[in-house]
Amino acid sequence: MTTFWTISGDASDPHRLAEFWKLALGYIDEPGYDSEDGAALIDPEGVLPPISFLKVPEVKTSKNRVHLDVRVAGGGPGDESLREQRIRDKAAELVAAGATVVQEHAFDGALDHIVMQDPERNEFCVASRPGA
Repeated sequence: MTTFWTISGDASDPHRLAEFWKLALGYIDEPGYDSEDGAALIDPEGVLPPISFLKVPEVKTSKNRVHLDVRVAGGGPGDESLREQRIRDKAAELVAAGATVVQEHAFDGALDHIVMQDPERNEFCVASRPGA
C-alpha cells in the first residue's frame, strides 16, 4: 500500500509563494485551510500531491537539494521546435509572475530544460513531458 504524502516548503511570504505555484502548476487553494502563517494548495483533479508553504523567520541560504520540475506538454518525437517553444512560453509566463531564469540546458543541440528560481529564490526546472 502506498503512503499519502505532501510537498512542504518554508517561506518568508507563504501566500505570495502559493500564488506563484498555483499559476505554475494549475493548483487551487486547499478548501478550509486558512492560516496567516501558511498556505496550502491541491491539485483540482485530486490526483497529484498537495503542496504547502509555512512561514519561517530565516531566509533561504543555499541551493535546494530537492526541487519541483514543471513539465509542459512536449509535442511528439522529433518535434523539437514545438517542444522548445512550449518550454520557453511557460518560462516567460513564470518570469512575468516573479520567477528568474538561471540557466538554459541543451542536449544534442536542442533545449532540454530551463533552470529557474521562484520569487523566494527556490530553484526549479521547466522541461517537457515525453510523448505529450
